[in-house]
Amino acid sequence: MSRTQDQNSGIDRRGMLAGGGFALLAASSGQALAQAKAKPLKVAAIYTVPVEQQWVSRIHKALNAAKDRGDVTYRWSENTANTDYERVMRQYATEGMDLIIGESFAVERAARKVASDFPKIAFVMGSSFQPSKPNFAVFDNFIHEPSYLTGMVAGKATKSNIIGLVGGYAIPEVNRLMQAFMEGAKSVNPNVKFLVAFINSWYDPPKAKEAAFAMIDRGADIMYAERFGVTDAAKERNVKAIGNVIDTSAQYPGVILASALWQMEPTIDRVIKNVMAGTFEPADYGVYSYMAHGGAALSPLDPKLVPQDVIDLVKAKEKEILDGEFRVNVNDAEPKSSA
Repeated sequence: MSRTQDQNSGIDRRGMLAGGGFALLAASSGQALAQAKAKPLKVAAIYTVPVEQQWVSRIHKALNAAKDRGDVTYRWSENTANTDYERVMRQYATEGMDLIIGESFAVERAARKVASDFPKIAFVMGSSFQPSKPNFAVFDNFIHEPSYLTGMVAGKATKSNIIGLVGGYAIPEVNRLMQAFMEGAKSVNPNVKFLVAFINSWYDPPKAKEAAFAMIDRGADIMYAERFGVTDAAKERNVKAIGNVIDTSAQYPGVILASALWQMEPTIDRVIKNVMAGTFEPADYGVYSYMAHGGAALSPLDPKLVPQDVIDLVKAKEKEILDGEFRVNVNDAEPKSSA
């Protein structure tokens, strides 16, 4: 069931950002929504999962921060079914929103049709594809850089040389994080093997937990927790886990070795600024999830769990990434088991 909260009131783009450049990519000949807006902007967000889910929670957090600053009013709907997504988008659009944010992965055609019907509203949607004129911008969580670093931690930590990875769907947004993680692990431990599974759901902790149990039974002693439920399995079986998007080390003390964190504030704040200034264009805001923009980060490493020499190794690589001396590959191909 969808829940709405009122607070304060296609071209494949795989590899587009692999070059590491940080210029904002705009759709060709896109026209800005030229009229400046006074704050607070009227913003609505539409989510297909609960706002507690990792990915969505980052957007929700950034929008709430903007609301608390007085930059926006913020209304949102969660648990919106794909079949109901277009209706909810149209409802918010007809209510006069300045900016609508959401996730269009499973509803690309419908979302883009709604945007084209309301050209004076800015739409910014999570998407695997390019922006489109006149008003449909996209973003994504490009946190492959810290994912590579967490892979280094895992590669050094495993004793069995078997690491398990449980993901939601085998789509570019998930694949690239897993691939970067695996590449990081291999860089410090060429003997490591991987077990990979997808649960075909964005939010099914019991299913993710069962998939993790199966991998632990096959010898995995480190679990990559792309979905909720995996870390619970790691805790119960006394193995370690790597977190994704959010830091849950406080909830799982002694279990989480490291996490690749997503910070949506750089993206949201840039979008708000552009809409207010009347300079918003259909653009790709994915670059603002890179570490250089503060959109991604490695969680603090606890020397009680990660040896100091490993911390030093990982921090040196982190500096290389931030200094532009090392580029983590953007590999959207589906990862496969090797164990």
